[in-house]
Amino acid sequence: MPTVKETFDAMPGRFRGDKAAGTTAVIQYDVSGEGGGTWHAVIKDGTCSVNAGAATSPNLTLQIAAQDWLDMLSGKQSGQMLFMSGKLKVKGDMGLAMKLGSMFQM
Repeated sequence: MPTVKETFDAMPGRFRGDKAAGTTAVIQYDVSGEGGGTWHAVIKDGTCSVNAGAATSPNLTLQIAAQDWLDMLSGKQSGQMLFMSGKLKVKGDMGLAMKLGSMFQM
């Protein structure tokens, strides 16, 4: 199983630019617990770059525990169920949050 950091390192390669047409956004990920940290993704012009650390003014911030993040990416948990149970907290553009799943191959 990959580490949280490895999942963020792999994000640009899993990005599907065709699904993000017209989207310009900064998404911050606050991952708590063992192996966690803060990363932010910049989606612009059909590309995605991921950097460690907090973003200046993200359009969307996701807060999640490290194990829940890994479970979501592996398909053991759905983002919707984590959100409904309060394990995934979303601040900012909910429409963007809904589109995120389709923008990345799992």
